[in-house]
Amino acid sequence: MLKDGGNALDAAMAGALVLGITEPPMCGIGGDCFALVSPAGSEEVLAFNGSGRAVAGADPQALRDRGLDAVPLTDPLAVTVPGAVDGFFRMNALWGRKGMDAILAPAISYFETGVAMAPRVTNDYAGLAGKLKGAAATHFLPWGRAPKPGDRLTLPGQAEVLRRLANDGAKAFYEGEVAEDIVAALKAAGGPHEAGDLAGHEGMQTDPIHGDYHGMELWEHPPNGQGATAILLANILSCFDIAGMDPRGVERAHIEAEATRLAYDARNRFVADPDHMARLEHMLDRDTGRKLAALIDPKRATARIGDTAGAVHKDTVYITVVDRDRMAVSLIYSLFHGFGSGICSEKFGVMLQNRGAGFCLEPGHVNEMAPGKRPMHTIIPGMLKQDGKVVMPFGVMGGAYQACGHVRFLSNLVDFGMDPQEAMDCPRLFPEGEVLTVERGYGPEVHQALSDMGHRVEVPATAIGGSQAIRIHENGFLEAGSDPRKDGCAIGY
Repeated sequence: MLKDGGNALDAAMAGALVLGITEPPMCGIGGDCFALVSPAGSEEVLAFNGSGRAVAGADPQALRDRGLDAVPLTDPLAVTVPGAVDGFFRMNALWGRKGMDAILAPAISYFETGVAMAPRVTNDYAGLAGKLKGAAATHFLPWGRAPKPGDRLTLPGQAEVLRRLANDGAKAFYEGEVAEDIVAALKAAGGPHEAGDLAGHEGMQTDPIHGDYHGMELWEHPPNGQGATAILLANILSCFDIAGMDPRGVERAHIEAEATRLAYDARNRFVADPDHMARLEHMLDRDTGRKLAALIDPKRATARIGDTAGAVHKDTVYITVVDRDRMAVSLIYSLFHGFGSGICSEKFGVMLQNRGAGFCLEPGHVNEMAPGKRPMHTIIPGMLKQDGKVVMPFGVMGGAYQACGHVRFLSNLVDFGMDPQEAMDCPRLFPEGEVLTVERGYGPEVHQALSDMGHRVEVPATAIGGSQAIRIHENGFLEAGSDPRKDGCAIGY
């Protein structure tokens, strides 16, 4: 796309759309997207919210009456309006160079002719095949089983949707036969969705938020994403001499884990649809970070996370592109959980997200499910500026881990002088509830010391998150990194 004259946004969106066939558990046109964009010739950072709202018939009391205290992951009420398609078209109108027909063309070809399933994707499929039933199995399990590496997947129904989008624009998804197919699948599952819910959807350009970490500006997408959590966490860690610690040692691990718990407790209480959230400035205030830092015991694990922010999970794709004119794009695209809700439209095979599981059901909570409301989102694109200049678009996949991952990556760069690849390769940890998951890259003595401090340490079954980044050097060169924890690569020409 870049060699053919497209800009960074054209390339990022074309790549994201193709990932809908190469990594179908992770993303698709039935999902959402967010982006940060720095246009060519500018050091400005712009933001776009491509997430959808709860439908008009969404009723949290109906779920509470069933004895539920969380939105079930495969319930039709977990399906908010898919926002990605509208988001791609609106971003193209704002900042794109090529037409959407050209951007969609590679995906149309791959969805029609098929791609070979890669080992990492077949591994993801193996744990999710049981979720695919009915139309979902018809479209996504054509082999009658989970795929093996090299098995070819085609999605001709979605190829037809993409062709209609190329010819008729976003309305081909949100109105007419495709929308009717989506609504019929949700109604068959017991959902209150109506055609008007899709027809009325609109994504929106937003104002990004930012904070400072030892001279490096961290730019994030505003709520309903969790980017404010990353800025709060950076503010907490800036109160400690992280640079004086062993980057793989117990002292840093403990402080980071405790700071993360405190930042995520704030997230769980405050982050929600921007029309309902009143505490954003409080989260971004450096004094809030200082006060939370003062609560950390450097010798003992004492912090706890409240669990009221809804379901979190790890299935997302991230793309960053910088073009010859130095336009920089940070784009994240997801179905939320693996294969989203598992609800798939019959005719066109559109797999639908389950972002509504990001709502909570606590009455009166800022993130309580309500009609027309966007849920708290875990997916967040990132960008770094230094001395007023954009120096690095980056992103970290991994559901709830993303805010923590942004700050660990930033700290690796700033505190320890790592290059982008080193900063990704460095081992990770993440507190999830009462458990502190610690990757094997830490030495056994660190695991033991953390346990002695009161952390309930577990080694995760899979790697924590994944990431991509591009550093823009003053001398004009670009330097990229791609996380070995996921399929991906750094490519340039």
